[in-house]
Amino acid sequence: MEAPTPAPPSRPPEGPPPKGRTWEQERGGQCASSNRPIAGPTHGKALPQGKHPLQLYSLATPNGVKVTVMLEELLALGESGAEYDAWLINIGQGEQFGSDFVAINPNSKIPALMDHSTPKPTRLFESGSILLYLAEKFGAFLPTDPAKRAETLNWLFWQMGSAPYLGGGFGHFYAYAPYKMEYPINRFAMEVKRPLDVLDRHLAHNQFIAGDDYTIADMAIWPWYGALINNAVYEASEFLDTASYKNMTRWTKEIGARPAVKRGRMVNRVQGNPESQLRERHDASDFDTKTQDKIEAAGGN
Repeated sequence: MEAPTPAPPSRPPEGPPPKGRTWEQERGGQCASSNRPIAGPTHGKALPQGKHPLQLYSLATPNGVKVTVMLEELLALGESGAEYDAWLINIGQGEQFGSDFVAINPNSKIPALMDHSTPKPTRLFESGSILLYLAEKFGAFLPTDPAKRAETLNWLFWQMGSAPYLGGGFGHFYAYAPYKMEYPINRFAMEVKRPLDVLDRHLAHNQFIAGDDYTIADMAIWPWYGALINNAVYEASEFLDTASYKNMTRWTKEIGARPAVKRGRMVNRVQGNPESQLRERHDASDFDTKTQDKIEAAGGN
């Protein structure tokens, strides 16, 4: 497999790695500002709080979309307790390092959720943890049958384990690194194509990820791997030959056609078609300001 055309003269000379690594704050690349070896807040910043018990602080990255899709699916079931306020956290501007956000997620990653309906407010971080919490809280999208529940959780944790190879590995070196490097691109491309093949083979015999039922496993996997199929992340569909994964393509379209998924994709979105963006969400009526055509625009990654 050939990597994208190598470029810049700014590429450092090849050689053995140093015996130690010091923090160089300006190393270039789109993600340089968040690539640091220390935790904790960089500035004091209070987070807003709306009227609903569930307060989401997020951005419509694949991990953020998982949670807004789940919340919209719960509301579509008639779960009024799933009403939520979604506040935008602009990670490009370092808002995830604000003091109140770090108090919810000490790892400074979106999404983060506060549940104020519990006797003591419950903090939640890590998208998989949030999906599991909401599924158990509302008794939805997680089978009660032990074997089916186990299958759902198998795939949920599979996705959580595969995400670093897809986003932090392939996505970073293919799309965001300041210069192209053939070895890491090819290495991580294989770490993406193998899971795509895993999913494609599995979906040849299953309508949804965990079998016959739509679950949190689909909600976890679709924003990442469905986006690859739809060429919505990294612009790498041709490079990865995603069109060859026919079962994945069928599943991706089926999930993407769900009205709650279309709405969930819009929330906290700041990129792409402006008509498909709902930067903050505080009530179901917020979608009413968008025409049906605009909501449809959000459905096609």
